[in-house]
Amino acid sequence: MAATSGGTETSKPVIGDFADVRNIAKGSVIIMASGSSAKDFPLERFAGVPVITMNGAISMFTDTAIKPFFYICTDTSFPKQQPELFAQALSNSQHVALWSEQIAEVAGTCSAKLYPLQKAAGFSLKQSMSQGQSACVRPRFAWNARARSIGFSKDLSEGFFDARTVAYAALQLAYHLGFSKVFLVGVDLNQAAGRFYETADSAKSPCGLDQHYEGRVLPSLKLMAERVVDERFAVFNLSAASRIPASVIPKITVEQAHSMVFRKGGARPRSLNAEHPQQQLMAG
Repeated sequence: MAATSGGTETSKPVIGDFADVRNIAKGSVIIMASGSSAKDFPLERFAGVPVITMNGAISMFTDTAIKPFFYICTDTSFPKQQPELFAQALSNSQHVALWSEQIAEVAGTCSAKLYPLQKAAGFSLKQSMSQGQSACVRPRFAWNARARSIGFSKDLSEGFFDARTVAYAALQLAYHLGFSKVFLVGVDLNQAAGRFYETADSAKSPCGLDQHYEGRVLPSLKLMAERVVDERFAVFNLSAASRIPASVIPKITVEQAHSMVFRKGGARPRSLNAEHPQQQLMAG
């Protein structure tokens, strides 16, 4: 604890290293986003399954005993626009990924371990033609700088790729942590439908999905589907209303997801502790 000039003690934030949490997990994970379809997701039926959540989707966990495994926020304006939800995320999440400048601002207000985000380094046309074994997957033969800025990071120690939606950062985080089955909840990417936690009277954060969907969001998701998804890493979309084509990310029902996670004789969800990854408590 550190003392302030007024004599009040404040907590010193615990800063983590992404290298220390690489491949600490396995099995299923839920990525909880804030699309309007998320409000219908039966969270209690998936109790025990680790959750990565983001931005205002933390409100799904209000009045529950569930603490998200990871909270990630890449929008530096979100804490100012939704201070109560951001405070809830800091106090109710096991681990939090933020920009370095955000971490400096939350000193003394967060009990979770904090992980500083950074963007993946840029690369040249020549590098795009011979990518080798880099943990950063990028389009081959990317002729312009914009195309070369698209990618998927398998190791957040090397940074992540910003696709103008935090859900894509969460997908890279899920891979980094070692999860093999990712279930997307509330990843509607439908700007007109709004966010499940917003009402006519509540504060609303700006949204640029329509502006970036065709040029940034969809190409990034297609790259992941073509170059990352395999027998080791599968992604499923539980939002029937999602803008993401089923040919890019398969759409399944809640019942299908539940069967895949809790199938008899198969892997069951684990409650993971990044401080003691060997202590994996079996749910069920």
